[in-house]
Amino acid sequence: MLLKANVLVIGGGVGGLTVALKLAKCGIGVTVVEQVKGSPHMYKGELVQPKTLQIFEKNGILDNVLAQGHKINHINLIEKNKIDKKPDLPIQSMSYNILPKPYNYALMIPHETLKQILLEEAEKSPSFKYIQPGRFIGFEGKKAKVRVGKEEVLLEADYYISAEGRKSKVRETMGVPKKEKKYDHHFLTVTFPRPEWLTEGKIISTDDTFLGLFPLPDNLVRTVYLIPKGTYKEIIEEGLEAFYERYLELYPELDGYVQQIDSWKKIQLMIPVHYHVSDYVKGNVALLGDAAHSVHPMAGEGMNLAIQDGDILGELLCWMYDKDPQGVEALSIYEKVRKPRVQHVLKLSHLSALAYSKPLKSLVSWRSKVMEQLTNDPVLHMKHMLNISGLGIWKESLVDRVIQTGVAPKRKEREKLLIDRRHLFTEEEDYPWRDHKEEA
Repeated sequence: MLLKANVLVIGGGVGGLTVALKLAKCGIGVTVVEQVKGSPHMYKGELVQPKTLQIFEKNGILDNVLAQGHKINHINLIEKNKIDKKPDLPIQSMSYNILPKPYNYALMIPHETLKQILLEEAEKSPSFKYIQPGRFIGFEGKKAKVRVGKEEVLLEADYYISAEGRKSKVRETMGVPKKEKKYDHHFLTVTFPRPEWLTEGKIISTDDTFLGLFPLPDNLVRTVYLIPKGTYKEIIEEGLEAFYERYLELYPELDGYVQQIDSWKKIQLMIPVHYHVSDYVKGNVALLGDAAHSVHPMAGEGMNLAIQDGDILGELLCWMYDKDPQGVEALSIYEKVRKPRVQHVLKLSHLSALAYSKPLKSLVSWRSKVMEQLTNDPVLHMKHMLNISGLGIWKESLVDRVIQTGVAPKRKEREKLLIDRRHLFTEEEDYPWRDHKEEA
């Protein structure tokens, strides 16, 4: 059997659905093939950054997303001095509210809920087709071979997009290399009921671990707990009671809540990996999301990078079909826009991972000092929040680094809180192929 589409998206996660939604709204025939039947039980990202919220508004789904999510204004950083039993160090706070309105907050939303919103919006378009389960096998000439049930189907398209995730078979067929970094730590993640007053994000750290708490709707909380690599089986053997104690030692306020985890099956092991491919595009094939890059989950950026990839790629393909459907060389603009931005986030996330995962006795006070400078110096704070928000890039200067280490004092000028608009991504930078003068 031979099926045809303008664009075939292999992988029906949030990144693949974002690019498909863009194409469907443009009236372009797009088929999404998703190999997982039903909803996967593996943890996926749930922290939606401001740039992603902006993208959702452009796609007409922001109100629906907000209605099913939980707003995050601050992430509080708590350092516990577990080594010598000294009092905990002062709480620092990273605030999204210092960012320019209206996208001056983040959002927690269950991953499957978000995926369903994107899918339902795309299904409103007659040019959208969704095949589930369907597994990409490889290319046969210029066609994609997909297994649908027991049948092998050929799908012919003008463009092929891989949104398959880390184990992208399309990437393998493209022969695109990737440089991969592995870490000396893993994570345990689980969702359980939370106290009603736990409404903002928290990261509780010691010299050898940290516990991240990110509130979800319906009085639930997503938690992420750092463990040394190779200790997962040992922790399971200790039993659930010992697991509860690990949480309560860091945050006693979870007493009565964490104990509602009644099975190890609800606790998932996350293995962080960091890589970036050499090429996003080859011919009429493009990679997005984890097929192209994998970021350490420290800042919750993986899902957001995939959605932001999908936004740029979808907008570009819509323009290409309007101007020159066969102009495949224009596809490379997607990589030119996205690759430097992704590289910047990968670097920031990697540095954060090192700061929170290296077990050094002197690290607690050092890290606390750095975070105190970062969250209380108005320029450093703004730069940090802008960079993780996805709304722009504002790189640190040598002066910033000196201030961050505490060698120089924090700046006090209140006017420094006003962000330099040159550091926000403009429409021209997001979509450089457009004739913006004509649009204006």
